[in-house]
Amino acid sequence: MADQPAQQEWPSAPVPSVPGDVWHWQLEAMHVVSRVRSDLRARIAHPSVASGSTEDARDGLLLVFEELASNALRHGGGDVRAVVVAGPGAWLLDLSDEAPDRPPVPAVDRDPALGGMGLHLVSQLSISYGWERRPGRKHVWARLPSGRAEARENQQRDRLPEPRSGELRHD
Repeated sequence: MADQPAQQEWPSAPVPSVPGDVWHWQLEAMHVVSRVRSDLRARIAHPSVASGSTEDARDGLLLVFEELASNALRHGGGDVRAVVVAGPGAWLLDLSDEAPDRPPVPAVDRDPALGGMGLHLVSQLSISYGWERRPGRKHVWARLPSGRAEARENQQRDRLPEPRSGELRHD
């Protein structure tokens, strides 16, 4: 196989344990991804979740969910399960399928017009990501920022210090 280009590997790492609200779905077919994405959108729009995140972060979560879910159905197959954990400051997505011997492989040297760039997008939007082989299952996961901590850091960075008065006031 020396004629084939080397494949860039997706990092092998255990699914992290993240505290938070846990949501589960079964994905029987590609058309179910849209329904589950709508359900996920409604859950993260709930005030208790939305108050701890930004709109951009929620959009990123939905995009990464769709990429990982469609990959699990296309390239993994079998019983596909989705788990989302809404943790403090970050989300965890864990998509699992019944193809533990088929690791995720990002496209290399491919024209983006031909597709297959989803894993690159996932890596750009994620804090961390990886895949884990368990008996009879493959778990592909990504941790994404909720945007709240980053928004706070940006606000503090963008805020100018209060001007100092040259005079002391005594009331």
